[in-house]
Amino acid sequence: MTRLVLFAGFSAALVYLSRGSLRAPRSHGFYRLIAWELILALAVLNFRSFGQWFGDPLGLRQLVSWVLLFGSIVPAVWGAQALRTRGGPRAGREDRQLFEFEKTTQLVTTGPFTYVRHPLYSSLLLLAWGVFFKRPTAVAGALALGATAFLVATARAEESENLRYFGDAYGTYMKKSKRFVPFVL
Repeated sequence: MTRLVLFAGFSAALVYLSRGSLRAPRSHGFYRLIAWELILALAVLNFRSFGQWFGDPLGLRQLVSWVLLFGSIVPAVWGAQALRTRGGPRAGREDRQLFEFEKTTQLVTTGPFTYVRHPLYSSLLLLAWGVFFKRPTAVAGALALGATAFLVATARAEESENLRYFGDAYGTYMKKSKRFVPFVL
C-alpha cells in the first residue's frame, strides 16, 4: 500500500510538472512524461527494502547498477547547466510545453552536447537501467524497455521541434552528433 501511495504522489507531481505537455500529445514533453512514469513505476517496483538495494555491494549486478545510477548524474547536471548557461533561455519563447531551461534561443553544441544531442535523456536511460539491475525481473525489464522506447520517442519528437526552431543549423548538428551514447548511438 505504501508503494502505491508513493507512486500516486510522485505521479501527481510529474503530471503537474508536465501539464503544458499534456495539451500537446505529440510534443517531446508528452513522451517524456510517459518515460518518467515508467521509470517511477520501475523504481517503486524495485525498491522493497534498503537491504535489497545495498546488500551484496560487490556483486556484479549491484556494481553495474551503482555505476549506471551514479553515471546518470553527470549528463543530467552537465546538460542542464549547459542549457541554462549557453542556450540563452528566454521566458519570451512561447512554447508552453517546454520547461524554462528548455526555452533556449541559441543552439547548444558544446559541453555534453558535443558528444550527444540528448544528455538529459541519456541520464534517464542510465537511471532506468540502473534501477532495473537492482532487482531484474521480467516486469522490471518490460518497464525499463518501455522507458527506453519512450525516451527514443521523446528524442525524436524533440529533434523535430529543434529542426523547426533552429532550422538547418540543427540538421547539420544532427549529422555530427549521436543521439544518446557518444560515438555509438
